[in-house]
Amino acid sequence: MPPSDKDPFVKFAEPRPYADPEAAMQKVLEIASTVKPVQDGRIYIEKINRPFLFEHGGKPAEYTTGMKFAIARGLLWMHESQTYVKFAQAGAETFA
Repeated sequence: MPPSDKDPFVKFAEPRPYADPEAAMQKVLEIASTVKPVQDGRIYIEKINRPFLFEHGGKPAEYTTGMKFAIARGLLWMHESQTYVKFAQAGAETFA
């Protein structure tokens, strides 16, 4: 039996702004574009994930999905240590 709109035990979740992988990726890229790169164009992960999680209210899974989408689309490149990313050519052109 489907829940009724009048059922007091039915809870509705608020829509998450970064539940859509595209939106999460765009926010990751937006944050990364505001970070001043250090040596050789490196952007340390904590400079992206902290604002995403604590200032913009994203969830860890949303951050991970957004980062993976950006890497898969060739916009960001992540070092094998997973401590920093760099803008790939396509990503750099997007925010030039």
